[in-house]
Amino acid sequence: MSLAPLRARFWREQYEPTWLGLFINPFWFARRGLLNELRRHFPALTGELLDVGCGNKPYRVLVPAARYTGLDIDNAFTRRVAVADVFYDGGAFPLPDASFDAVLCSQVLEHVFTPEKFLGEIHRVLRPGGTLLLAVPFLWDEHEQPHDFGRYSSFGLRALLERNGFAVIEQRKSMADFGAVAQLASAWLFKVVQTRSKWLNLATQLLLIAPINILGALLRLVSPRSEDFYLDNVVLARKR
Repeated sequence: MSLAPLRARFWREQYEPTWLGLFINPFWFARRGLLNELRRHFPALTGELLDVGCGNKPYRVLVPAARYTGLDIDNAFTRRVAVADVFYDGGAFPLPDASFDAVLCSQVLEHVFTPEKFLGEIHRVLRPGGTLLLAVPFLWDEHEQPHDFGRYSSFGLRALLERNGFAVIEQRKSMADFGAVAQLASAWLFKVVQTRSKWLNLATQLLLIAPINILGALLRLVSPRSEDFYLDNVVLARKR
């Protein structure tokens, strides 16, 4: 029997988690919350779209863009795992001015040491009035070390965007409830117990992390929101 369907389902649960992801995804709350907020704005991503830091393009099938172009940094890791259409050196995007109607940039800005220049490049390749859908973590561990350079409050992110030629249309916070607490606990445990063995990691996920996920999901149902304690900022903006 082919394992391909199981692998496909496992991969899908990492980025589009259902209830099953509670058992097999240590980042269930983060990915679930992020996807829910992104989905609200995916319909705005029409025409020609650029996915900046596209990785394996996990949201490609959810976006209605007529043409979907993936851009990613050029290094050994991304050359191996990314499905980018264009690679770049971390400076100027090798793309013409005003060539896209929309830009999607999810969980990338924290890895950029020169955010003003980076947003300037996004601004440059967008057409007048073009749409930017940007997601950035607020509460999260250091990751992809040593290329992890910043965290943004909702106020800092709005100021940064407005200073670089964008008008914020809507700004939302993901998992602003007990889900943020449960996610931090699951992520901490995942990081301290993970090994080189994918099977041992899966066993750890099922035995140790899944119970935290399930308890956290239940407590979310009765916990109040806190607009000051959340996982991600998700912003819809337009080029001025």
